[in-house]
Amino acid sequence: MTFAPDDKKAPAVLTRRAMIAASATSALGLAACSDMTRFTGGPRAEAPPPAVEAPPPGQTIGTGGVKVGLLLPLGAGGNAQIAAQSLKNAAELAVAEFTNSNLQLIVKDDGGSAQGAQTAAQQVIDEGAEMIIGPLFAVSVRAAAGVARGRNVPILAFSTDTNVAARGVYLLSFLPEGDVNRIVEYAAGQGKRAIAAAVPDNAYGQVVQGALQEAAGRRGVRIVGLERYPADRARMQEPLARLAPAVAQADALFLPDSVDAAPLVAQGLQQAGADLKRVTLLGSGLWDDPRLARATALHGGLYPAADAAGFRNFAGRYRAKFNADPERKATLAYDAVSLVAALSRTQGTQRFNDAVLTNANGFNGVDGLFRLRADGTNERGLAVLQAGPQGGRIVAAAPRSFTGV
Repeated sequence: MTFAPDDKKAPAVLTRRAMIAASATSALGLAACSDMTRFTGGPRAEAPPPAVEAPPPGQTIGTGGVKVGLLLPLGAGGNAQIAAQSLKNAAELAVAEFTNSNLQLIVKDDGGSAQGAQTAAQQVIDEGAEMIIGPLFAVSVRAAAGVARGRNVPILAFSTDTNVAARGVYLLSFLPEGDVNRIVEYAAGQGKRAIAAAVPDNAYGQVVQGALQEAAGRRGVRIVGLERYPADRARMQEPLARLAPAVAQADALFLPDSVDAAPLVAQGLQQAGADLKRVTLLGSGLWDDPRLARATALHGGLYPAADAAGFRNFAGRYRAKFNADPERKATLAYDAVSLVAALSRTQGTQRFNDAVLTNANGFNGVDGLFRLRADGTNERGLAVLQAGPQGGRIVAAAPRSFTGV
């Protein structure tokens, strides 16, 4: 089976995390990897967000016979509402571009709350939904799952919190654990055997630290020093001073923080006497930011991310349809809907079962190769980029298949 949207409405793509390579006659969407076919953090707004109206109860997208719920915080206000509207638009674009889609999306506003998600999940299931796409936030995913699990309805959610992942509750988002695995794997392949790490003292840092310890253990890489630092710059220097001697024993330094914060950490280590010129800087997906070009302290460092071509292709079509720029995470909704639309062509009640969704060969989307794991987490085929004055430059392409990964 081929996952292909209408080629009259979309240029071709067939690649990886951020793209599916273009061909003259194919169309953008999910391309099968097998016979069966196949950034954490909220969005930034430079200006006050425009008002976005939530959809009326019962709004649907598409007229197909297979019903799927779409739960988003469309009435939550602020950045959450902006992100939700962009996700909804991307879902609408996917339905419009998919050839002969048999899909009907039942759109519900979950309000970004547990109660709202619980109610919305119950409503879409009562209206015949065989699957749920969304919610966005972990608290909403957990609440929706409590309803859906009892009705044997799977969920394809957008949260980055793996604590809510489970069999039948699959996360499509980019997970910090995947970022760490990719960059440690690449560094080890380049001969790096000793890593020092400075991680933020927050929930993200806790996840990244655990992932680093696991990934380093698998690849035989020593962690010669690790410190967690607070966001308060005045209190940051003490843990960085403790880490500085370990940097002298390392051949790589892991700085998994934003392009605003990571340069401050690098500066603090240098002030403490660490020579950063002798180590390779490693980052996480948080470095995948347009402002990276201005973060000169990080230039030369390596980080995992997607080839941006797929998003640029998607964003161009999105702008043409909605006269607005998409949020970066909007591709998650496009890929989720494209995947479900392809599976909806299958007859019978098994089209969305666990065996189909967790196909080991995975799927290709706008953001590239991905596969869903039995525990609800995912694995993505990521590229490795090097930071520089022009932003990121790919130094290691994303894998084309999961064979051997």
